[in-house]
Amino acid sequence: MSIDLRDSASLLGSRICHDLISPLGAISNGLELLAMSGVTDTPEMKLIEEAVDGANARIKLFRVAFGASSGSQMLARSEMLKILDGCYGGGRLKVRWSPPSDPTRTEAKIALLAILCVETVLPQGGEIVINAERGNWQLQGFGPAVRFDAEVWGALTRQAGQALPSSQVQFTLLREAFERTGQVPQVGHSDSAVSLQY
Repeated sequence: MSIDLRDSASLLGSRICHDLISPLGAISNGLELLAMSGVTDTPEMKLIEEAVDGANARIKLFRVAFGASSGSQMLARSEMLKILDGCYGGGRLKVRWSPPSDPTRTEAKIALLAILCVETVLPQGGEIVINAERGNWQLQGFGPAVRFDAEVWGALTRQAGQALPSSQVQFTLLREAFERTGQVPQVGHSDSAVSLQY
Protein backbone atom coordinates (compact mmCIF):
# COMPACT_ATOMS: atom_id res chain seq x y z
CA MET A 1 0.00 0.00 0.00
CA SER A 2 1.82 3.12 -1.20
CA ILE A 3 -0.82 5.78 -0.49
CA ASP A 4 0.20 8.59 1.85
CA LEU A 5 -2.21 9.69 4.57
CA ARG A 6 -0.97 13.23 5.24
CA ASP A 7 -4.00 15.46 5.57
CA SER A 8 -4.07 18.49 7.89
CA ALA A 9 -5.61 16.53 10.78
CA SER A 10 -2.92 13.83 10.65
CA LEU A 11 -0.13 16.42 10.44
CA LEU A 12 -1.61 18.10 13.53
CA GLY A 13 -1.77 14.73 15.29
CA SER A 14 1.88 14.10 14.48
CA ARG A 15 2.89 17.51 15.81
CA ILE A 16 0.98 17.18 19.08
CA CYS A 17 2.36 13.70 19.76
CA HIS A 18 5.89 14.85 18.91
CA ASP A 19 5.64 17.77 21.32
CA LEU A 20 4.28 15.61 24.14
CA ILE A 21 6.94 12.89 23.88
CA SER A 22 9.74 15.19 25.20
CA PRO A 23 8.13 16.27 28.50
CA LEU A 24 6.97 12.72 29.20
CA GLY A 25 10.53 11.53 28.60
CA ALA A 26 11.82 14.20 30.99
CA ILE A 27 9.41 13.01 33.70
CA SER A 28 10.57 9.41 33.18
CA ASN A 29 14.21 10.51 33.48
CA GLY A 30 13.39 12.46 36.62
CA LEU A 31 11.79 9.41 38.20
CA GLU A 32 14.88 7.34 37.39
CA LEU A 33 17.14 9.95 39.00
CA LEU A 34 14.95 9.99 42.11
CA ALA A 35 15.18 6.20 42.32
CA MET A 36 18.99 6.33 41.95
CA SER A 37 19.22 8.93 44.73
CA GLY A 38 17.63 6.55 47.21
CA VAL A 39 14.07 7.83 47.31
CA THR A 40 11.92 5.15 48.90
CA ASP A 41 9.73 3.15 46.54
CA THR A 42 6.47 4.57 47.87
CA PRO A 43 2.95 3.89 46.57
CA GLU A 44 2.87 7.49 45.36
CA MET A 45 6.04 7.02 43.29
CA LYS A 46 4.65 3.78 41.88
CA LEU A 47 1.43 5.56 40.89
CA ILE A 48 3.39 8.30 39.09
CA GLU A 49 5.55 5.73 37.26
CA GLU A 50 2.49 3.78 36.10
CA ALA A 51 0.78 6.97 34.93
CA VAL A 52 3.84 8.07 32.92
CA ASP A 53 4.27 4.60 31.40
CA GLY A 54 0.60 4.55 30.40
CA ALA A 55 0.80 8.04 28.90
CA ASN A 56 3.92 7.14 26.91
CA ALA A 57 2.24 4.01 25.56
CA ARG A 58 -0.89 5.90 24.48
CA ILE A 59 1.14 8.68 22.84
CA LYS A 60 3.05 6.10 20.79
CA LEU A 61 -0.22 4.50 19.70
CA PHE A 62 -1.78 7.89 18.89
CA ARG A 63 1.31 8.94 16.96
CA VAL A 64 0.77 6.07 14.52
CA ALA A 65 -3.05 6.06 14.55
CA PHE A 66 -3.64 9.82 14.33
CA GLY A 67 -0.38 10.98 12.75
CA ALA A 68 0.69 11.32 9.13
CA SER A 69 1.76 8.15 7.36
CA SER A 70 3.46 7.14 4.15
CA GLY A 71 2.82 3.81 2.47
CA SER A 72 6.51 3.56 1.56
CA GLN A 73 7.59 3.64 5.22
CA MET A 74 7.60 0.43 7.22
CA LEU A 75 6.87 -0.12 10.91
CA ALA A 76 8.67 -3.08 12.46
CA ARG A 77 6.36 -5.84 13.70
CA SER A 78 8.27 -5.79 17.00
CA GLU A 79 7.47 -2.08 17.41
CA MET A 80 3.79 -2.72 16.71
CA LEU A 81 3.76 -5.49 19.34
CA LYS A 82 5.48 -3.15 21.81
CA ILE A 83 2.92 -0.40 21.22
CA LEU A 84 0.00 -2.79 21.69
CA ASP A 85 1.51 -4.41 24.78
CA GLY A 86 2.11 -0.99 26.33
CA CYS A 87 -1.54 -0.01 25.87
CA TYR A 88 -3.33 -3.31 26.35
CA GLY A 89 -0.87 -5.63 28.12
CA GLY A 90 -2.19 -5.12 31.63
CA GLY A 91 -5.88 -4.34 31.28
CA ARG A 92 -9.17 -6.15 30.75
CA LEU A 93 -8.85 -5.82 26.99
CA LYS A 94 -6.18 -7.86 25.22
CA VAL A 95 -5.04 -7.31 21.63
CA ARG A 96 -3.42 -10.12 19.63
CA TRP A 97 -1.48 -9.04 16.54
CA SER A 98 -1.13 -12.04 14.18
CA PRO A 99 0.26 -10.61 10.88
CA PRO A 100 3.77 -12.12 10.59
CA SER A 101 5.42 -9.40 8.50
CA ASP A 102 6.22 -5.73 9.08
CA PRO A 103 3.27 -3.50 8.11
CA THR A 104 3.62 -0.26 6.20
CA ARG A 105 2.95 2.88 8.23
CA THR A 106 -0.35 3.28 6.39
CA GLU A 107 -1.39 -0.31 7.17
CA ALA A 108 -0.40 0.20 10.81
CA LYS A 109 -2.34 3.48 11.01
CA ILE A 110 -5.51 1.92 9.60
CA ALA A 111 -5.19 -1.16 11.83
CA LEU A 112 -4.77 0.94 14.98
CA LEU A 113 -7.74 3.13 14.08
CA ALA A 114 -9.72 -0.07 13.54
CA ILE A 115 -8.61 -1.40 16.95
CA LEU A 116 -9.76 1.86 18.58
CA CYS A 117 -13.14 1.41 16.87
CA VAL A 118 -13.55 -2.23 17.92
CA GLU A 119 -12.50 -1.30 21.45
CA THR A 120 -15.63 0.83 21.83
CA VAL A 121 -17.95 -2.19 21.62
CA LEU A 122 -16.18 -4.09 24.43
CA PRO A 123 -16.91 -2.01 27.57
CA GLN A 124 -16.26 -4.98 29.88
CA GLY A 125 -13.04 -6.00 28.18
CA GLY A 126 -12.31 -9.04 26.07
CA GLU A 127 -9.95 -9.75 23.19
CA ILE A 128 -9.28 -8.25 19.77
CA VAL A 129 -7.55 -10.44 17.20
CA ILE A 130 -5.98 -8.96 14.05
CA ASN A 131 -5.15 -11.05 10.99
CA ALA A 132 -3.90 -10.08 7.54
CA GLU A 133 -3.39 -12.17 4.43
CA ARG A 134 -2.56 -10.89 0.93
CA GLY A 135 -3.72 -7.39 1.72
CA ASN A 136 -7.00 -8.51 3.30
CA TRP A 137 -7.32 -7.48 6.94
CA GLN A 138 -9.70 -8.84 9.55
CA LEU A 139 -10.30 -7.72 13.12
CA GLN A 140 -12.48 -9.70 15.49
CA GLY A 141 -13.48 -8.54 18.94
CA PHE A 142 -14.82 -10.93 21.57
CA GLY A 143 -16.15 -10.11 25.02
CA PRO A 144 -18.75 -10.83 27.68
CA ALA A 145 -20.82 -7.87 26.49
CA VAL A 146 -20.91 -6.26 23.04
CA ARG A 147 -22.48 -2.82 22.74
CA PHE A 148 -22.79 -2.21 19.02
CA ASP A 149 -24.04 1.23 17.99
CA ALA A 150 -25.22 0.90 14.39
CA GLU A 151 -25.30 4.66 13.81
CA VAL A 152 -21.71 5.12 14.96
CA TRP A 153 -20.47 2.18 12.90
CA GLY A 154 -22.45 3.52 9.97
CA ALA A 155 -19.93 6.38 9.90
CA LEU A 156 -17.50 3.98 8.23
CA THR A 157 -19.74 3.96 5.16
CA ARG A 158 -21.11 7.53 5.48
CA GLN A 159 -24.40 6.35 6.98
CA ALA A 160 -24.15 8.28 10.23
CA GLY A 161 -26.99 10.75 10.63
CA GLN A 162 -25.03 13.34 12.63
CA ALA A 163 -21.47 14.36 13.38
CA LEU A 164 -19.74 12.06 15.86
CA PRO A 165 -18.36 13.38 19.17
CA SER A 166 -14.61 13.69 19.69
CA SER A 167 -14.58 10.45 21.70
CA GLN A 168 -15.48 8.61 18.49
CA VAL A 169 -13.30 10.52 16.03
CA GLN A 170 -11.51 7.26 15.15
CA PHE A 171 -14.57 6.23 13.11
CA THR A 172 -14.43 9.38 10.98
CA LEU A 173 -10.66 9.09 10.51
CA LEU A 174 -10.93 5.41 9.62
CA ARG A 175 -13.63 6.13 7.04
CA GLU A 176 -11.43 8.82 5.48
CA ALA A 177 -8.48 6.40 5.40
CA PHE A 178 -10.63 3.76 3.68
CA GLU A 179 -11.74 6.33 1.11
CA ARG A 180 -8.18 7.39 0.34
CA THR A 181 -6.92 3.83 0.00
CA GLY A 182 -9.96 2.55 -1.90
CA GLN A 183 -10.75 -0.09 0.71
CA VAL A 184 -14.31 -1.14 1.48
CA PRO A 185 -15.10 -2.11 5.09
CA GLN A 186 -17.43 -4.95 6.00
CA VAL A 187 -18.83 -5.00 9.53
CA GLY A 188 -20.63 -7.80 11.36
CA HIS A 189 -21.68 -8.32 14.97
CA SER A 190 -23.45 -10.61 17.39
CA ASP A 191 -24.18 -10.55 21.12
CA SER A 192 -20.61 -11.60 21.93
CA ALA A 193 -18.49 -10.55 18.94
CA VAL A 194 -17.87 -7.91 16.32
CA SER A 195 -15.86 -8.19 13.12
CA LEU A 196 -14.35 -5.66 10.74
CA GLN A 197 -12.87 -6.69 7.40
CA TYR A 198 -11.30 -4.56 4.69
